[in-house]
Amino acid sequence: MTEFKAKSEFIATLQQRGYIHQCSDFAGLDALAAEGKAISYVGYDCTAPSLHIGHLISIMMLAWLQRTGNTPITLMGGGTTRVGDPSGKDETRKILTIEQIDANKDEIKKTFSRFLDFGSAPGAFSSAVGTGSREENATNRGNAAIMADNAEWLAPLNYIEFLRDVGRHFSVNRMLSMDSVKMRLERENELSFIEFNYMLLQSYDFVELSRRYGCNLQMGGSDQWGNIVNGIDLGRRMGTPQLHALTCPLLTTASGAKMGKTASGAVWLNADMLSPYDYWQFWRNTEDADVGRFLKLFTFMPLAEIARLEALGGAEINEAKKQLATEATALMHGREAAQAAADTAHRAFDLGENAAGLPSFALPRSELTDGLGLLTALVQVGFCTSTGEARRAVANSSIMVNSTIIREPARKLGEADIGTDGVIKLSFGKKKHILLRPE
Repeated sequence: MTEFKAKSEFIATLQQRGYIHQCSDFAGLDALAAEGKAISYVGYDCTAPSLHIGHLISIMMLAWLQRTGNTPITLMGGGTTRVGDPSGKDETRKILTIEQIDANKDEIKKTFSRFLDFGSAPGAFSSAVGTGSREENATNRGNAAIMADNAEWLAPLNYIEFLRDVGRHFSVNRMLSMDSVKMRLERENELSFIEFNYMLLQSYDFVELSRRYGCNLQMGGSDQWGNIVNGIDLGRRMGTPQLHALTCPLLTTASGAKMGKTASGAVWLNADMLSPYDYWQFWRNTEDADVGRFLKLFTFMPLAEIARLEALGGAEINEAKKQLATEATALMHGREAAQAAADTAHRAFDLGENAAGLPSFALPRSELTDGLGLLTALVQVGFCTSTGEARRAVANSSIMVNSTIIREPARKLGEADIGTDGVIKLSFGKKKHILLRPE
């Protein structure tokens, strides 16, 4: 990113905290933001009932936009989800029914009230759920967030008119050069015609949001750069005021892993798809080298306090990780849930208790009657992918039953292992714990 001396609090904040990958016009966007006239959208397709950690950085960017006196727009992809975005994908997305899309959309909408203030507009979310001064800041400035759904203008489109009015502005040669398309073709993976049209629809969204709400900025991940720039070009051809693009980096951990991907799958934001405790644990397990960066990106903590935590060394870095976990969880699930998760982890990890808040696994009591092989149990709960891997974990003294290290791979779990609280605590190292609940 080219160094730019920002005058607006918005651009300066994003620079200081590491959000910016590319910008189409720093000076122009900075001038708008300095006057509180930046109106930006981020689009969220409704492919699942929950967003995941990968979406969180753009949500935080919208939140900072609002906190610095500008206006955020969350765009629900009720229309574009019917097509499917090929960006970053090797395979065609599964086509969902309209009913599935609407159900996913209703669930996803709930996420944004944790980060943005939608004011008192009809149908807007209550701003009662807070993270400190968010509501006061936003309400006093009168820059309530807007929630839109592109099904409103995409679903009624007449295809012939769309081709004539919008399609004529797109060069197939240029579309073929876009990364989202080029990557699929180079790998000889099929790209359907419906996906090929996605960038036209996304570009048209930008134009439509400009017309309806005065939107002048689209933000997104770096893989969206080509689509966003297409929207700027389309706006110029269709007579909108100047539009802008701002992208954030696609995050990887210090070890090179994709941010938000774990062995058990995506890190979901909805509590019914990933418990607040497991969400807390995800952040607690952050690599040492990522702690400062993630505190800047995924919390609203002051930079001075982040610098203090980032400077901690040795075992003290774990305190910084716990604070990251608690602050990030409080934003998503509320302060009470975050503190409960932190307390559960403290009892389980620091005190060695069978904490009731740990993840659990239902187990037929009959399996314990005859004795359940420890190696089999490790595979059943997902700690290991095979009994061979489980055997190696036991040999490395990594497995504990009720906080006692087990060194015999032939060990069986039985009724005698059930504690006074009616569970068996199974642990893999210091960070993976689960309660076996006989039923």
